[in-house]
Amino acid sequence: MKPRVLMLPKWYPHCYDDQDGDFVARHVAAIACHAQVAVLFATVARGPLASWVACDADLSASLPTVRYYYRARPTGLGPLDKVLKLFLYFWCLGQGYRTLIHHWGARPHLIHVHVLLRTGLFAWWLRVWGRTPYIVTEHWTLYLPANAHRIGRLRRWLTRRVVAQAAALHTVSDNLRQALANLGITNAHSVVIPNVVDTSLFHLPESSSLREEVRTLGGSRLLHVAAFNERAKNLSGILRTTARLVAKRPDLTLRIAGYGPQEAAVKQLAAELGLLNRSVFFLGKLPQSAIAAEMRRANCLVLFSNYENLPCVLIEAQATGLPAVASHVGGVPELLPTDGSRGLLVSPGDEVALQLALEQVLSYPERFNSQQMHRTAVAKFSNAAVGRSFARLYAVVLHGAPTPVSA
Repeated sequence: MKPRVLMLPKWYPHCYDDQDGDFVARHVAAIACHAQVAVLFATVARGPLASWVACDADLSASLPTVRYYYRARPTGLGPLDKVLKLFLYFWCLGQGYRTLIHHWGARPHLIHVHVLLRTGLFAWWLRVWGRTPYIVTEHWTLYLPANAHRIGRLRRWLTRRVVAQAAALHTVSDNLRQALANLGITNAHSVVIPNVVDTSLFHLPESSSLREEVRTLGGSRLLHVAAFNERAKNLSGILRTTARLVAKRPDLTLRIAGYGPQEAAVKQLAAELGLLNRSVFFLGKLPQSAIAAEMRRANCLVLFSNYENLPCVLIEAQATGLPAVASHVGGVPELLPTDGSRGLLVSPGDEVALQLALEQVLSYPERFNSQQMHRTAVAKFSNAAVGRSFARLYAVVLHGAPTPVSA
């Protein structure tokens, strides 16, 4: 019998943003092939609510999901609202937990927390109250050296306790596992299972010469896919580098897919550099199918981040056979080996190195084996591969199976 697993994500697609926490949803979908899965999620509403709390439950779907939304300003009094929102969050989880138990007719065998901390506190309480084990999956770049100073003493203390009491700690990169350990956040059973990509959607171009055809007809094409977060993604560095490249390669274009709070500022810089709608094109928020199509027509993916965990976009690029140039930060080197077979690494913030690396990738596309990149993505990052890794982890946690669990 498949185990009943309750998913408790901090981030998950919802009515205000269907791509928020998409990487968590991908893990959940991969796991659903090996377990009876239900999702319980609560978040602050981004619009008006008729009451303090609204529930959106779909229990008839193959993946039963209960989403709660609660008011951002219940009373309009700042200090009081902060306390009330914390209460409303846990109240929503409590209500949703009872709803899902009634749906299943039994308690879950396992709680799977995705991103701390409040989710983990609720799972810890369920362990104490109902003796239900829980595991923790962590994605958050908050724990990386660039951001760890933002973690307060109480949060750090609670995080250590929650993780130590878990049946296992899972991170999507070894770099993040080490970053957590450096903060004293450890678990005796720690595993690394990567992010997942739909390799049936992100596949090789139907024609092996499609990228060369694009180059012949419209010049070289760079692609960037990410949120508009300047502190993390350094889009301004990409734009300045593109301006220098265009001076040498007038047929070069950069297509940027994404959205976020700093979109207007990034577009303004592109205009100031004389690139907007000439060499640089903003595509906005795209569905996964459109991103996959863009990757199949691009010559190189560029990701010039100041910090990262394990970017899904790099895995997607590899699944489509697209080489990348990316910053040597976080878990990125775990995706781009130093032999340069899948792309090139550059130091964060080094725009000269970025330009040289992009010129190398664009000038010598034959050095990259698209078929091999796709095979590697299927073997390591596909739904089937990642789902099997989680199934082995669950077997260890629930039954003590000795099978290795790292992907």
